[in-house]
Amino acid sequence: MKMGLIAMSGVRAHNEELTRLGLTLPGFVERNKIIASLPSLGLLTLAGMTPKDVDLDYVEVDDIDEVDPLLCSFDAVAISTFSAQIKEAYTLADRFRSAGVIVILGGLHVTARPDEALQHADSIVIGEGEPVWPKLVKDLKQRRLQKIYDASGTPFNLGSSPMPRFELLDIERYNRLTVQTQRGCPFNCEFCAASIRLSPTFRVKPVDRVIAEIRRIKEIWPKPFIEFADDNTFANRKHAKKLLRALIPEEIRWFTESDISFAKDNELLGLLRDSGCAQVLIGLESPTRSALHGIEQKSDWKARQLDSYLSAIENIQSHGISVNGCFVLGLDDTGPESFEQVRDFVKQSGLYEVQITIQTAFPGTPLYDRLRREERLLDETAWELCTLFDVNFRPSGMTVSELEEKFVWLAKELYSAKATRARRMGFFRKLHDMNRRVRSHAGGTA
Repeated sequence: MKMGLIAMSGVRAHNEELTRLGLTLPGFVERNKIIASLPSLGLLTLAGMTPKDVDLDYVEVDDIDEVDPLLCSFDAVAISTFSAQIKEAYTLADRFRSAGVIVILGGLHVTARPDEALQHADSIVIGEGEPVWPKLVKDLKQRRLQKIYDASGTPFNLGSSPMPRFELLDIERYNRLTVQTQRGCPFNCEFCAASIRLSPTFRVKPVDRVIAEIRRIKEIWPKPFIEFADDNTFANRKHAKKLLRALIPEEIRWFTESDISFAKDNELLGLLRDSGCAQVLIGLESPTRSALHGIEQKSDWKARQLDSYLSAIENIQSHGISVNGCFVLGLDDTGPESFEQVRDFVKQSGLYEVQITIQTAFPGTPLYDRLRREERLLDETAWELCTLFDVNFRPSGMTVSELEEKFVWLAKELYSAKATRARRMGFFRKLHDMNRRVRSHAGGTA
């Protein structure tokens, strides 16, 4: 049996002005391009659980019109994609099925909209793939494939994680590869469409398994850049420190995402520096308390962190680790003034990098359900607008046009060559001054 693992890539904004801006302000789309070009770790992980008698090919699809030669080369395909490209994935799935190829769909979107996905697949996976994949493959080989494999009540033990099949990749097309160190998140942010929506249970992967994956990557890429595909890498501080100590001798460079609380832990910050951390993306969301209220739904945690934002950014960056501050525009209780507030905060904070997004109601999130109840969604199934850069809801404090126009204005303000250069020079200047003071102090006390 020959199976194709089909990863859809190439997410792009539908807003034409933003697309044009991407040509002149490359910083605006840089992070989005990185996300879209990352390999599908989910498919590679399932490949690691697939029996050796199944012949596997991993295929990145930038344009579904280029797939026609593949249509008859597989007995079955498993397709992975973002919500923003799910309609293209459905078109591709229909094309495969018309050619007699068995189609399997899974992931966050399919878990959120299983009935929709079933219209375009022979079988779907709900929830995490690992608990049901061995049975699915066995059933597939025995020609008794079920329509639904539901793992929603079966959190996968990351201690049993298979080795992803990184060797299936054409390594030359990537500037970073992904490794997962944990799954889930202790917080419950209204708009979050990450792995917490597949399974709400927070778990960590044993450090020795993480290191084994990194070493496997190094067999095909001796000096890799790694992105940890976690919702919140430092949520379990004890596990994080153990991992960082194990990373030091591996001599890699890496990127991850976290909440802001780790900034208070100087021991952890030192380990980040020593282990090769290049940058941490932190969801700051907004520089105003009223906008932050209610985002984190368990304890309003986000709103309670605002007073620490400036000192936290300074402390992290003083250790040589750049911060990519992520902001969400269009949050409730914000108006046109919020764009100037974000611009001014970015300047004041000294952030090395910044990512701005538009509030996006992904299917399966509390935000989607709330905006739907409030009849504020412009189109309840416009999944193609789930790009983080397109508007598909009526904001509470401004018009749709104001949100779109001010977002473009803010992008120009933050991602111009002058602004980008000033941020990065400011980061390195402060780091240089700090290192000079440290050397001076050491010399004076020697």
